[in-house]
Amino acid sequence: MRKIVTSVIATLVLSTATLSAADYYATVNGEKITKNDLEVVLRNPNIDFDVLPKDKKDKVLEQAIEKKLLTNEAIKSGIEKDKSFKDALEKIKKDLALEIWMQNQFKDIKVTQNEQKDFFNKNKDKFKKPATLEARHILLKTEKDAKTVIEKLNKAKNKKETFIKLAGEMSKGPTASKGGYLGKFQENKMVPEFSAGAKALKAGEYSKTPVKSQFGYHVIYLESKTPASTMSYDEVKDKIKEFLLQDKFRKSISDTASRLKKQAKIVIK
Repeated sequence: MRKIVTSVIATLVLSTATLSAADYYATVNGEKITKNDLEVVLRNPNIDFDVLPKDKKDKVLEQAIEKKLLTNEAIKSGIEKDKSFKDALEKIKKDLALEIWMQNQFKDIKVTQNEQKDFFNKNKDKFKKPATLEARHILLKTEKDAKTVIEKLNKAKNKKETFIKLAGEMSKGPTASKGGYLGKFQENKMVPEFSAGAKALKAGEYSKTPVKSQFGYHVIYLESKTPASTMSYDEVKDKIKEFLLQDKFRKSISDTASRLKKQAKIVIK
């Protein structure tokens, strides 16, 4: 029963934004099937019924029609006099009252631009972008094999092209088929030996000595290196605003709850 009540509350809350919708798609004994009825069936406010494929539309509409018929049948049967119905309805009313009240409380919360900028200036350490590396590697079982790869690279005219070719032919790692490409990663996210070896390189350079790790011996080619930086205010202002809104809201609700507890007569058995 609780799951049903929760589902009904969620449905009612989601549909309040479009209760005035005039569109209707069918009638059942003269009663309109509106867009709100379809949204209840879809259970996702982000899905627009009007852009669904025809077969999906037909299925949703059929479900809405059946729901309307079954709902009317339930009412005709006198379900509104049933004690379980009355108890559930009372719970829905209370839970919905709290839900709508909290929504209204949140709407009243305001965050100024000065508050956002002040938070940014005091918390710049929270908005740092770590240094990132973009690299390839050739993983080999022995140091001898790794040195052989390095010797071939030393003699090659086009180092990167040769590295990619050798990775495909000799690497024992899962990225061999991709020319050893590892993509971009935070400079300290790999095993320590690998991270240190990669950080020591400049873009376009490769390891001149094998890098030993728990996985074997690596020859690393550094594609690019992006230094650590701090995101600008414009990059994070929306996230800051949302954080401050939520923070103020939590404090407001907590303060209200504390005040009400002090005023209430509470008996815990």
